[in-house]
Amino acid sequence: MAHLVMFYGRECPHCKKMLPLIDTLEKETPVRFERLEVWHDEKNADLMRSYREAIAPKCGHQLRVPTFLNADTRDAMCGEVEFDKLKDWALQQG
Repeated sequence: MAHLVMFYGRECPHCKKMLPLIDTLEKETPVRFERLEVWHDEKNADLMRSYREAIAPKCGHQLRVPTFLNADTRDAMCGEVEFDKLKDWALQQG
């Protein structure tokens, strides 16, 4: 299974909407995400920055949250998205 990461900010309203979708996805499928808070955890923020070349082109040429990353293939998806889009992306990462 792919190493999927969700970078998020604790107070981010878009992240707050996506976290329950991640919970649902993990209950319904074998997909698992490592959840890394980046606004208050500098180590996690540094890790996110280390993936800048993979994330920025998919995210309007910037780093923002929420970001979903396949750490193995370096594929990324950003922002608040519909559940089906998230599920399709995550399952394709398999």
